[in-house]
Amino acid sequence: QYPKAGETNSASRVGVVPATGGETKWISIPGDARNNYIARMEWIPGKGGSKELVIQHLNRLQNTLQVMIADAATGQARTAFTEKDDAWVEQFDQLRFVNQGKDFLWMSERSGWSHLYLVSREKGELRELTTGDFDVLSVQRVDTIGKWVYYTASPDNPTQRYLYRVNYDKKDPPVRVTPDNEPGIHTYNISPGGRFAVHTYQRFGVPPTITLVAGGGITLRTLVDNAALKAKVASLKLGSTEFGQVDIGGGIKLAAWFIKPPQFDSTAKHPILFFVYGGPGSQTVLDSWGGQNYLWYQMLAQRGYVVASVDNRGTGARGRAWRKIIYKQMGVVETHDQAEAAKVIGRYAWIDSTRMGIWGWSYGGFMTLNAMMQTPDVFRMGMSVAPVTHWKYYDTIYTERYNGLPQDNAAGYDKGSPLTYAKNLKGRLLIVHGSGDDNVHF
Repeated sequence: QYPKAGETNSASRVGVVPATGGETKWISIPGDARNNYIARMEWIPGKGGSKELVIQHLNRLQNTLQVMIADAATGQARTAFTEKDDAWVEQFDQLRFVNQGKDFLWMSERSGWSHLYLVSREKGELRELTTGDFDVLSVQRVDTIGKWVYYTASPDNPTQRYLYRVNYDKKDPPVRVTPDNEPGIHTYNISPGGRFAVHTYQRFGVPPTITLVAGGGITLRTLVDNAALKAKVASLKLGSTEFGQVDIGGGIKLAAWFIKPPQFDSTAKHPILFFVYGGPGSQTVLDSWGGQNYLWYQMLAQRGYVVASVDNRGTGARGRAWRKIIYKQMGVVETHDQAEAAKVIGRYAWIDSTRMGIWGWSYGGFMTLNAMMQTPDVFRMGMSVAPVTHWKYYDTIYTERYNGLPQDNAAGYDKGSPLTYAKNLKGRLLIVHGSGDDNVHF
């Protein structure tokens, strides 16, 4: 059930059977079923009911994705469009057919950033819907009547999220839907008809407010104000928080946040704990509430600690080159960036560079081990929860997407593994793991 990197995958195929029962019509998909993935499939809307399927077919190395259209009656399939990348490609969960099925919505990094495109079903030709040096992060709704695509992006600040819309029938520029006076994280659950949305708004250290809004962003009612929680948080002896960038040289600036102790003394030296995740396309440096971790960090701040988090290269919302620099070397660039950021921060007048700790969970546990072992003179203490210790022990589809096959990239697997550097450990290390973890194996 859980093949590890380089091992034999399960085989799968697509079939269509009448709802009333009967013989299954198998779709003819080329290639070895154990070395390709059916990443997504769904019905294509059509007059009189759905008669075709769209299938996202991905090769095992995950660098070529075919959008295939299959006839449910005959089982025949053809490739309508192919997406390729020198590193990896991602399936697109919000693929939608528009213009009476003549075109479909797609997201691609071919420009160097994740952007929306309209693809001709028959010719496979693309037309850009969004452009610029920023990533479109998700599609929230496609309005096939007004011909609008609603999507999430943050062109000026990757730590935040806003709702935009663009018309796929016209060449007008996108329009921001979220009001300009509310910086932070905005998420929307839009009703099928598009008249209403459940809007969640939060900021760092501020619990979410959930409202019902109408078209144009007009608030109709507050569903959850979290007033009691907000009052309780406000009553605490909170340390100050700030966002910034850490310049580690070479033109590389990493996003970071800091929580400082209450009554912060800039002339005193403070120990610091770094929280890391660091995995592909992720972000910990977000202008969002923070929940239980935020409260724990505030407790540590009350005890004199500075708490910080830094997003290394390989994380999300900063373009293809930033994300994919980790290809075939997971754990190398990320560890370098975390250590270099810690060194820079360690030179701040109010940081005690001899008392720097780091902690993380899952990919963050892996990063904690690497930080402690690849750079043993930087971090004095580490807490690693459910860590991957070598990617040859992790599953095929996740690992091979970013690291290739271990048979082809043994050196890359070893170079990013904390096992390679375990002999270097100097600091105090706590490892937390469960023997029943069937994802990150004990």
